[in-house]
Amino acid sequence: MLERKNKILAVIPARGGSKGVKNKNIFNLGGYPLIYYSIKSAIESKFISRHVVSTDNLKIKEISEKYNGNVPFLRPDELATDTALAIPTIQHAVKFCEEKYKEIYDYIIMLQPTAPLRKGADIDDALEILLNNKNADSIISVVDVDNYHPAKMKLIINDKLHDFQDTGIENPPRQSLPSVYIVNGAIYATKRDVFMNKNTFKGNICLPYVMSQDSSVNIDNIQDFIVAEHILNNKKK
Repeated sequence: MLERKNKILAVIPARGGSKGVKNKNIFNLGGYPLIYYSIKSAIESKFISRHVVSTDNLKIKEISEKYNGNVPFLRPDELATDTALAIPTIQHAVKFCEEKYKEIYDYIIMLQPTAPLRKGADIDDALEILLNNKNADSIISVVDVDNYHPAKMKLIINDKLHDFQDTGIENPPRQSLPSVYIVNGAIYATKRDVFMNKNTFKGNICLPYVMSQDSSVNIDNIQDFIVAEHILNNKKK
C-alpha cells in the first residue's frame, strides 16, 4: 500500500540543452550555478516534503547533488528535447517518485531554475494560500505587467501599425488601466490528482500568487542574468 499524508513534491526541471545561453541551468549567477537557487528555495520551504531535480545531464546531476539537490534518475531522452513539454516531464518525475518512495503526493509544485529570485518564503506563502482553499485546484505566480499593458501594445498588419486593443483613448495613462498580470515562471502548484489526471497546472479554479518585479526575473538570455545579478547585489547591501 502507498502512504498518503498530505505530501507535497517539488520538481525542478533542468535539462541539459539550452538555446539562449549554453548550459544555462548551471551558468554562474552571483557565485553559484543557476539551479542552486531553486534547490535552496525548495529546501527552505516548510511545506515541501520532498524535492527532485529532473535532468538528462550528468553535469547538472553532479552540480545539483553538490548543493543537496535530490537527483534519483536521469530524464528519458524523449523528455529532454527542445520540443518536450513541461507537463509530461513533471508527470514522469511524479510517477518515478511515487514508485520509488512508496508514497502518493497530494500536491505537485514545479520550480523552474529560470526563476532564481523566488524564495522559500514565496513558496510557502503560495502553498499556504492553496492549502487553505480546498475548493481551488492550483496556484500560479504572476507579476504585474506594469507599463507593458495590452492596451499599449500594437500589431503590424500589412506594414501598418494597429492597436492591439481599442481603448478609445490614444496612449492611455497606465494609472487609468486595469491591472494585468503575466505568469512569471516561479511557482506552479497543483493538486496531484488534477495534474496527473487532467494534464493541467491550472484545473478549474486557479488562484494567483502575486510577486514583485524584483522577485520575478525569468532567465532566458545573458541580459536576464545581468539584471538578476544586479538585484542580488543590491539585496546584499
